[in-house]
Amino acid sequence: MIKVRGKRKAASDVPNTAENSGVVVPTLPRLDAVVAKSETIRRAGRGQYWNIAIVTITLILYSVAWPTLHLTHDVSPPIQPFVAALAAFPFVLIRANAPLGWAVSAVSALIIPQVFDAAPDYDYPWQVVHILVVMVLLAAVSLTAPVQVVGVAWIGTVLLFFGETPGRDGAGWAVGLSALVVFCLLIRWLVLSRRELAKQEELGELERTRRTILEEKARIARDLHDIVAHHMSMVVVQAQTAPYRLEGVTPQIRTEFDSISATGRAALNEIRGLLGVLRSDGDPAATTPQPGVDQLDELLTGSSRAGLPLSWRVDGDRSAASASTGLAVYRIVQESITNAARHSPGGAIDVAVVFGPQSVSVQVHNDPSPAGRNDRTVTSETTGGNGIRGMRERASAVGGMLVTHRRADGGFEVRAELPATPA
Repeated sequence: MIKVRGKRKAASDVPNTAENSGVVVPTLPRLDAVVAKSETIRRAGRGQYWNIAIVTITLILYSVAWPTLHLTHDVSPPIQPFVAALAAFPFVLIRANAPLGWAVSAVSALIIPQVFDAAPDYDYPWQVVHILVVMVLLAAVSLTAPVQVVGVAWIGTVLLFFGETPGRDGAGWAVGLSALVVFCLLIRWLVLSRRELAKQEELGELERTRRTILEEKARIARDLHDIVAHHMSMVVVQAQTAPYRLEGVTPQIRTEFDSISATGRAALNEIRGLLGVLRSDGDPAATTPQPGVDQLDELLTGSSRAGLPLSWRVDGDRSAASASTGLAVYRIVQESITNAARHSPGGAIDVAVVFGPQSVSVQVHNDPSPAGRNDRTVTSETTGGNGIRGMRERASAVGGMLVTHRRADGGFEVRAELPATPA
């Protein structure tokens, strides 16, 4: 006995157009989503290295600012670690929040000269570490922050240096800081333009891939129409015209021809729905409602009228089953009956469908052919061919389980357990 368990999928993983067409199509991730996810992973890896580098540089700056603070300012030893921290630690925010880091560094640069006097032989109001941190944070703000924030940081830094630095150095610092901001803005716009170009190239590649897939779908639709639809149309036409072309057609034979014609038309309608999905350009195709639990009786009655030795039992409240589960139940029963008629002609077929509040149970078994013919085979790889593979995929699509095995008397059995509503 072979058990095939379907992996539970979210309802959103099954495309609506494929479900409406009655065809189980494997859900593939969108190409742009795959690219975005891989890019996020790469950025996360690079971000870890950047964070380590920033923390390391901050500690180095602090280790320089603290021991040299007594050379630049008159600060008592117990307070020196805190003043040095105001000079160096804002650098740690350069990647996480550059505007906040600049604000902390600029405010501390405004307060420190007012509270602590500079050393007699030192001409600047701040340590070199503090000046470097302010400039680097201003550059980071220019590269990453909105333009309004860049303007505030630029004007604030220029006024700070112009007002606190001695003599004509203030004008020089103002020109230098303005040049730094302009240079960073140019780099920023250059990087943004290159990113936009790369994004457009990526979108173009995705569009080319999408067009290739659509062309392949259109080719499959053409082949399906030319081969299957044409022959099915011929079957319907022959069945409809046979009573008028042949002599001696009894009412029973006429009924048989009508049943063949109805079955052929139903198949053609489903093929048209599938063709609509294949030819659609990403939009839901206009398809007729697909069969479900309400059409089970019609399926079973029609199969019995076709001459199959079929018995069935359908119990429980059908309204508990969702549309996707109902479609899977219908297709599994339909394929099981077809396989039984093809591989064990003349063998009795029994169908049992039980609708519960949480699940739906389907059991179809057939006796061996009275003529001794039973060419159905089951292997661990093919599970009986494309028909049973398709039933397995339908059960998997709604989060159910499918079991197939040969019985001791030579017959065959298909059992399926499906959730009434897919998770």
